[in-house]
Amino acid sequence: MAILIDRPAWPAHGRLWAHLVSDSSLDELHTFAAQAGIPRRGFDHDHYDVPEERYDELVALGALPVSGRELVLRLSASGLRVRQRDKRPAS
Repeated sequence: MAILIDRPAWPAHGRLWAHLVSDSSLDELHTFAAQAGIPRRGFDHDHYDVPEERYDELVALGALPVSGRELVLRLSASGLRVRQRDKRPAS
């Protein structure tokens, strides 16, 4: 049971972003995010998008740094992964 964060590598809105996930439950993820002051609007189906300037702070608060590949593997293994095609609204 861990909160995982990948390196900020995802460009959007003029900055780089990291992903914050739990490898066990969304409740754990939401609790960590709330305690870290991350707004709920940063949640995107199975992860929080966090700007690069928050990375070191989140690691200091207990998020475990992992590669993007490991983050996806552990999120998938947890059963919490929401794939892109699953995000599309039903027709």
